[in-house]
Amino acid sequence: MQKEKLITKLKKEIKLHKRAFIIYIILRLLVIITLVLQLLNGNYENAFLCILTLVLFLIPSLIELRFKIEMPETLEIIIFLFIFAAEILGEIQNFYNVFTNWDTILHTMNGFLCAAIGFSLIDILNRIEKLHWNLSPLFVAIVGFCFSMTIGVLWEFFEYGADKYLGYDMQKDQIINKISSVALNEDGKNIPFKIDNIKETIIVTNNQKYLLDSGYLDIGLNDTMTDLFVNFIGAIVYCIIGFIYVKNRDDNSLAQKFILKIKE
Repeated sequence: MQKEKLITKLKKEIKLHKRAFIIYIILRLLVIITLVLQLLNGNYENAFLCILTLVLFLIPSLIELRFKIEMPETLEIIIFLFIFAAEILGEIQNFYNVFTNWDTILHTMNGFLCAAIGFSLIDILNRIEKLHWNLSPLFVAIVGFCFSMTIGVLWEFFEYGADKYLGYDMQKDQIINKISSVALNEDGKNIPFKIDNIKETIIVTNNQKYLLDSGYLDIGLNDTMTDLFVNFIGAIVYCIIGFIYVKNRDDNSLAQKFILKIKE
């Protein structure tokens, strides 16, 4: 009876691995085609992004081999799709500008995935008998949440640095129609001066004048805070799922599809 259950489980695992492998091959071929097209068009920066994507695709396998960790197929597939959506579709195909919420969706997914990784690593350590840890499910969930938010904050630091020192626009600027600023208070008091219904803004440089006819240009603050907020939501969602899993240890639950485990 036990042998039949083991065979059934192995067949199921092979089927799932086959599904992830097929998706991996399809995405990898799409990236290679994109790489060739970018090289032919002389877009070497995009070609570098393609090479980076191919390298990132190897990370799940390297983690499994190096640390002897089993990564659930569902989590692995989502990681592949996330990398492809961020680098190829987002950057090269300009989905960040074509689709308004593309960046928001990816940051939400990033919060979920990072929480899954942080949560799983603590759960693995918690289950190693030699360490004699006995951390509560709530503590494991909090650590997973903090890990996800830390990664989110570090990424926003990177975006800010790239914008400030390299002249990029990773923190996508937004047009807003109202501001509140202490700096605009003519009396020098610590009281915000509010401006509503901004119709246009004039930007004057040494050589040129620019007119924004629909509002005021926010230089990344709204984008950063939105990214952190949706990262927060993704992390909270996963940690709730993970908490329930650790509490009950139900291998048939949704959470086990995202929990890293030590290979037996």
